[in-house]
Order: sequence, then structure tokens, then C-alpha cells
Amino acid sequence: MNKKGEICIGMAGAGRATELHMNALKRYTGVPVCYKHIIARREEQVKKAKEIYGYQNYSLNFQDLLNDDEIDVIDICTPPYIHCDMIEKALKAGKHVICEKPLGGYFGLDNDKEPIGNEVSKSYMYDKVLRDLDYLKSIVEKSEKKFMYAENFVYAPAVNKASEILLNKKSKILYAKGEESLKGSSSHVAGEWNKTGGGTFIRTGTHPLTAILWLKKIEAEARNEDIYVESVYADMGRVTTQLSEYEHRHIAAHPHDVEDIATVILKFSDESRATIIATDTLLGGSKNYIELYCNDMAINCKLTLNDMMETYFLDEDNLDNVYISEMLPSKVGWNKTFLEDEIIRGYTDEMRDFMESIYFDREPKAGFQLAYDTTKLVYAAYKSSELGIAIKP
Repeated sequence: MNKKGEICIGMAGAGRATELHMNALKRYTGVPVCYKHIIARREEQVKKAKEIYGYQNYSLNFQDLLNDDEIDVIDICTPPYIHCDMIEKALKAGKHVICEKPLGGYFGLDNDKEPIGNEVSKSYMYDKVLRDLDYLKSIVEKSEKKFMYAENFVYAPAVNKASEILLNKKSKILYAKGEESLKGSSSHVAGEWNKTGGGTFIRTGTHPLTAILWLKKIEAEARNEDIYVESVYADMGRVTTQLSEYEHRHIAAHPHDVEDIATVILKFSDESRATIIATDTLLGGSKNYIELYCNDMAINCKLTLNDMMETYFLDEDNLDNVYISEMLPSKVGWNKTFLEDEIIRGYTDEMRDFMESIYFDREPKAGFQLAYDTTKLVYAAYKSSELGIAIKP
């Protein structure tokens, strides 16, 4: 911490994830923080981010964050193919780490045939990712610093309330369902496996997947049981490539060697099941929810699209700077407006937990093991989809 007793933050990245983290931090003032240094690859982008978020310094070099003795924590909001390298360097430099999802993945090796999403075996990817995860786990365990996994679904108020209910009622989750779907990604590299480590399932499906893993963990603790994922079965595909140019005009997905639809079924050791859906084929905004079917209750956690406010516009005049909802193709007509987005989707409580974990020296709710388990299951799902069989992770 600096002389004022503030937690000094170094930010890696200046894109959408950085915007979400910073908007959440700006809403929370319980722990004193300072925005010390932000880095990104493009000077125009990072210079603008410095001004918007109030960072003291900016540059294009990640090493600048490592060399700054005043920086306590590095928030990694970069593309996923450099997450693991940055995590290792940050921990070894004595920094706490916040890492945006996904933790890591398979992004190709020098001798791989391109495009890797079509040419490299998912079984090989799975084995390589497990080795990488185990290596990174050893780095985290040797470090005296905290690793914080930025999975906002775990911190969403609705999911938090569901965990509170489970802890008190000690109910049994018999079946769970979760989804994040939208019309594709705003990133121009989202269709390339070597940049994203997969398609819609690793980009968006990780959200409901991690939340369900978290809730099953809460259930196990409440009931004093050992519950784990016994098998993973997945069906994935690339459907938007079947559209004509005209038919494709409303869809932002442009998959090259990644999936744009995914359905994954988890079988748990207690015989319960969970279904996770992720698609790049949904128009009208982004859809985010978790549903729990229990022995004595049912819970629906709706992050988006919710009914707190609806708008009807005949045109989009003077609405350029008005945020209505994420990935909305048009503001004309009826729409469900996102209110307090950073709070409802969990970003505010997420960053609060991380800052308090550092400041009060306690463990975060979402730590390395949750990140590890999610990534392992993502690649088990890719392996299952390729082989057409259930996989024991």
C-alpha cells in the first residue's frame, strides 16, 4: 500500500472487461484504493482509458506494472491467451492478482496446423491445459499473494441470495440450468481459437458453469457432503456459417474455427444434473440466468433480461450515448433496460470482495480452485463434443 494506506491497482488491459471492473470499483469506496498505472497494447486506447478512469500513469509495457513497488494488485483484463503468463509474472513479482475469466486455455503451439480449432485434437488440448493448470496451481500455492478469479456470476445478488437460501434450508439441488447467450461478440478475434481458446462456451458459457459449480459447493457444505462432477457430455456446433450474407446481417458471430452454439450436461456424484447453454445466436440483448430445481423449492436467478424497466422507442434520435442493454441490435420498439448493471450482474460485489480480501488479509470467495475447476470442465466439454461421448474430468 502507498503512504496513504491505499491499495494501489495496476490494470492490464483497456477494453470491455476493464470498463466493467472500473465501473464497479468506482461504485465502492469502503476500502481506500488508488489507480496507479494502466497498460494496454494500443497507445490511443490506453491513453483514453487513463483519462476516463483516473489512472496516474499509462504505458504499453506490462513490465512497468511489475517494476512499480507501490502497486499491490494487478488486475488482468487482457485477452485470455496471455493470462497465464501474466499471472505467473505478477505473482513472482510479489503482486496480488485479479484475473478476468477464463483463467486460460489452449491457444496453439509452434508446430500446430492452422486453424487449430479444426486441426488440433481436443483430447490433446485437454491434456495440455491440465498440465498448464497444474503448473500454474503450483505457482499460486508457492506465492504468498492472493489469486482472485473475476467471475461476476458468483457475486450476482440473485446468485448470492440463492447460496444463502441453500445454506439455511440445506436443500438438495436435483437439477440446475444456466445460460448466457447473445448475438455474438464485439471482439474481432472472437472467432479465432488461437486468441480465445474456444468459442461461445469458453467466452460466455463459463459464467453459468462457474455459478452452478459454486452453488453445488454451497449445497455440499450445507449438507456436509462431498459432491463433484462425475462426467461431462457436450454437443457443440457452428451454425451461423450456414446463413447467407443477408440472413447473417443481424448476427455478430463470425466463427472461423470455434463453436457458436453449445449445450453441456454435467453429471454430479450425487446423481444430480446440470445443463449449461451458450449461444451466439440470440437477438434482443444478452440472456443470463441460473435455475435451480430442488427437493423442496425452486429458484430462478435472472441477471438479464429482467423486468425492472422497459422502454419503447419509435426511433433512436439522441440515444447514441444512452445505454439500454448489452449487445442490443436496435433500441427501437420494446426493450428491457439494464439498470444498475454493475450491481445486478455482480461486478460491484466482486470488486468489493477482492479489495477487502487484500485489505483485511482474508481469502476471496472466488479463488484459484474455482478458476481451475471451470477451465478443466470447459476443455472436458470440448473433448466430449469432439468424441461424442461423456468424459470423466
